[in-house]
Amino acid sequence: MSSDPDRECPVDGLFLELNKLTFVKRGQLRLEHNGHRAGDIDQQEMVPSKKSAVLVDGVILNGPTTDAKAGEKFVEEACRLIMEEVVLKATDVNEKVCEWRSPEQLKQLLDLEMRDTGEPHHRLLELCQDVIRYSVKTNHPRFFNQLYAGLDYYSLVARFMIEALNPSVYTYEVSPVFLLVEEAVLKKMIEFIGWKEGDGIFNPGGSVSNMYAMNLARYKYCPDIKEKGLSGLPRLILFTSAECHYSMKKAASFLGIGTDNVCFVETDGRGKMIPDELERQIWQARKEGAAPFLVCATSGTTVLGAFDPLDEIADICERHGLWLHVDASWGGSALLSRKHRKLLHGIHRADSVAWNPHKMLMAGIQCCALLVKDKSDLLKKCYSAKASYLFQQDKFYDVSYDTGDKSIQCSRRPDAFKFWMTWKALGTSGLEERVNRALAVSRYLVEEIKKREGFKLLLEPEYANICFWYIPPSLREMEEGPEFWAKLNLVAPAIKERMMKKGSLMLSYQPHRGKVNFFRQVVISPQVSREDMDFLLDEIDLLGRDM
Repeated sequence: MSSDPDRECPVDGLFLELNKLTFVKRGQLRLEHNGHRAGDIDQQEMVPSKKSAVLVDGVILNGPTTDAKAGEKFVEEACRLIMEEVVLKATDVNEKVCEWRSPEQLKQLLDLEMRDTGEPHHRLLELCQDVIRYSVKTNHPRFFNQLYAGLDYYSLVARFMIEALNPSVYTYEVSPVFLLVEEAVLKKMIEFIGWKEGDGIFNPGGSVSNMYAMNLARYKYCPDIKEKGLSGLPRLILFTSAECHYSMKKAASFLGIGTDNVCFVETDGRGKMIPDELERQIWQARKEGAAPFLVCATSGTTVLGAFDPLDEIADICERHGLWLHVDASWGGSALLSRKHRKLLHGIHRADSVAWNPHKMLMAGIQCCALLVKDKSDLLKKCYSAKASYLFQQDKFYDVSYDTGDKSIQCSRRPDAFKFWMTWKALGTSGLEERVNRALAVSRYLVEEIKKREGFKLLLEPEYANICFWYIPPSLREMEEGPEFWAKLNLVAPAIKERMMKKGSLMLSYQPHRGKVNFFRQVVISPQVSREDMDFLLDEIDLLGRDM
């Protein structure tokens, strides 16, 4: 260290070499947009100048401690890795869908320990490589395991931007662009439902949207509950399809309604709620002294892809004065298709709708909206806590854009931006084509299943859920009795294990309402081809023919 007294400063027994900091004006940077000068910006650069070090609570404060250049280089190298190993390989069918390892094996392969000292960037990049290698490639054309799949490049860029900007969508002052984007997207989605006006908010998942709707319907029924709680209320009861999403039970439990007060209405052979059975249960509940307040219909059930008859259900809700919520998390995207929107006929009569663009429209997890027909600020009245440190009413701008008080969250991600970016890129016609193509590929698969020996449909699908059994040669001559079904129940899990260990594809299976294990194939991604459907059936036969 230099002995120059101007270069050294004793602080708490330590000698610190000082950074010399000063500001040097480098001139003006002119920005132009479409040929017009957008403005002049004085750009200043930090250059060395004398500055005294300061010690506070044992910490030396003398400039930032983060090595920005090293950090920027790490981000650049990590982005290159993501591009090469994830994005560029996303549509390559020669790549594995997954590199299966058991939990015990994976714990040995991954360095999961967090230590007292940090690790060098080259080691962190190796860890990134391992994370990519052993993660499931949900962007792969042969990933059919869930109700989301594929890679939308535009929403991916939006996700990168969101992570880099790290915004929280509660007030206009901290998130001006993203609040306006959310407003525009909600307005457009409301139009497709068929409402002239409405309200809404993006939530972290369709399950949360369903919970919002349940709580909103209860608040509408008894507004005093917000301040006074559950005491003194009658026994509240709600009705939903026996094929509904499990989030309805979770929401009833979470909100204190109780799972015993969820009435599951029987469905027909296609998985659709039976309206007459709904009305019978409503009358029965009233007779028992309960207070019905909500009916939840489903547009696109998780397993069978069934759409409840909304018009008939809405008639019943009007007669009994009940809030109608439609869980269209999966099926809502059919509204963008002129050919298939009839599946949701009557949805405009709903009081609220859950719709997840991250499913069929591939906006990237999570991207889920709750849409509400009410325009009297019911969402805000129900959820507002009026935090004075966030939602000051004397701000210098229009505080109606501070929409965060409609949410049960404080910090909230700008998920609408992902859908907005995709919609801007493809247009409504491009989104419609995406829906139509997915359902056309699904129809192709259905027809192929009908042609092939050893494959049997559960039912004729009306959406993108194709449910079927694979019957290996050893069972094809057996009578369909208890022994047959017991043996067939073992087939799908065994094939699933083989396909995952091979990494050739991923496909879900489940038992369902008395039916033994069967495969559920869902088509979403526009990267999926007819050849992928042929491969799917060929691979299942290859993996299961010796069973």
